[in-house]
Amino acid sequence: MTMRNWISACIYITGLVAAPAFAQPAAPPSNRNQCFFVSQFENWGAPDRRTINIRVRGNHYFRLGLGNECYPLRSSSARLITTFRGSNTICSPLDWDLQVSEGIGSPSVPCIVKTMTELSPAEVAALPPKGKP
Repeated sequence: MTMRNWISACIYITGLVAAPAFAQPAAPPSNRNQCFFVSQFENWGAPDRRTINIRVRGNHYFRLGLGNECYPLRSSSARLITTFRGSNTICSPLDWDLQVSEGIGSPSVPCIVKTMTELSPAEVAALPPKGKP
């Protein structure tokens, strides 16, 4: 194999490997308006240390996918600490500033919200008892 052929092969392989990085991302699924007012947040439940399910306006449910494990979430005395700055609406994961504590006087653990997904009625019905708000 000549040097020229070898360089051509390397460029070709690099293009194959890099092509997915330049591909257009799939269009996000069409969401209904998932914004709600802070005052409409009613209750929460955590099926595991990386998920919080919340109830809003009585019959709307959202799943918050966390970017880290929040160990106190599964404690029977867990308290969710929410801090809202600026706007009084929640529309995306960036609007959340959450921490969880195991009770009064215990240190709180930050919970980074990565995803916020509205649940369908079928998904709400399938929630485990400990995960249903």
